[in-house]
Amino acid sequence: MIICNLTDKKFNYEFEKVARLFYPFERITVVNEETQGDNTAVCEEEIGENFINLSVKAEINGKAYNLAEDVKGDILPQEKERKLSVLLYNILCRATEKRPPWGILTGVRPARLYLATVEQMGKEAANRYFLDELLVSPKKISLCEAVAEREDKIIKSSADRDFSLYISIPFCPSRCSYCSFVSHSVESAAKLIPDYIDYLCREIEITANKAGAANLHLKTIYMGGGTPTTLSAEELKRVIDKVFECFDTSKVSEFTVEAGRPDTITEEKLKVIKQSGVTRISVNPQTLCDDVLKAIGRKHTSRQFYDAFSLARKAGLNNINCDLIAGLPTDDIKGFSYTLSEIIKLSPESITVHALSMKRAANINQNSEKSDILADTFAESAVSLAAETLNKNGYLPYYTYRQSKTVGNLENVGYSKEGYEGLYNVFIMDETHTILAVGASAVTKLKSDTSGEIKRIFNYKYPYEYINHFDKLMEEKQQIECFFNNK
Repeated sequence: MIICNLTDKKFNYEFEKVARLFYPFERITVVNEETQGDNTAVCEEEIGENFINLSVKAEINGKAYNLAEDVKGDILPQEKERKLSVLLYNILCRATEKRPPWGILTGVRPARLYLATVEQMGKEAANRYFLDELLVSPKKISLCEAVAEREDKIIKSSADRDFSLYISIPFCPSRCSYCSFVSHSVESAAKLIPDYIDYLCREIEITANKAGAANLHLKTIYMGGGTPTTLSAEELKRVIDKVFECFDTSKVSEFTVEAGRPDTITEEKLKVIKQSGVTRISVNPQTLCDDVLKAIGRKHTSRQFYDAFSLARKAGLNNINCDLIAGLPTDDIKGFSYTLSEIIKLSPESITVHALSMKRAANINQNSEKSDILADTFAESAVSLAAETLNKNGYLPYYTYRQSKTVGNLENVGYSKEGYEGLYNVFIMDETHTILAVGASAVTKLKSDTSGEIKRIFNYKYPYEYINHFDKLMEEKQQIECFFNNK
């Protein structure tokens, strides 16, 4: 599809994003010159004596569409962009017979925008603005309202100079078909793990020294990947012990280990996790339908999930999260409903519901028929069912974020029992404070408490790059001290 933007080149990005809500897998090109033809939309403005006429004209699949609005007086650029986006959105709704529930919102953090809007104009006016001006559905506004209330409390618990630590373990037993993260199967990368752990422990020590020099206070820790429990019990213990050895953890409120794959969980590893001081883990079934697990390339069964969850409880872990995915290939609403009810029976402290995201790097996006996946609209029903069922069972939404190319233009939502919210999840999505990140593909985000400025330091993506260029990477980490010493 071609978007012909004859207004302001600064609007190109947003127009492309709006179009992608309707055509997530098609090539979308934005040009700033007159263009005609099928599957073309033209955004333009005509300046009159006392008004500006904003219009969008489109030809899609041989049908013509035209919407316009007269605006009196001056108009700010961001308001002009919004109005044109609304016109484009409404035309594409008509052409595709779809109405994305988040309206023209294309950002990752809708609850953050909602909270800022409430602070600016009050809740009632914010709700009206989201409904009338951004075209967000009432259900999604209610979600924003519920999330913002709980997020706000967590955000305010972060003090000046607080930070979180992210530890990357980019290894998995196998690659799931929907995964777009940089991770490596143990079979292909086993020989790298010993050296990787050596360098990771060195980076933890160096990072701790820099955090101390900058007078930063550690608030939460998250070990993710990949699947950290791909490591042996001894390797896990070495990394976790190194964190406690190097950092002042006296003010840490949460330490999460992503034990996502049930086929990597053993009694010995859980014992290490519990005794080392970890307070929260994730054990992720994604689905409890064995045929769906096979279809998405997860080499474990539902029985292995039940066994892993039981082992975690026996080990004394009393803060467990479970991830579910709505919209998986070969799944349906009956299968998702079964999974949801079975997970609730286990009573984990939190449940995160992800809408399937068709990322470009994921195998499913390269090897599957996208039309078949998009035609299966049960994801929206599954997300609605999850919200209703979890609320009835004492799980309340506490954070949400959106990804591009998500089936049904839906969202990911973290639900928890009261007092079991995942703090790190909120801090990183809100960009509340600094995140110091260690390991391959990790991204450090330095945030100024005064200006809100954010500076990023990118680690090398792949373990072999991380190992081979470690010294150069540590030179980049000198920016941590410079950033805070100059604030």
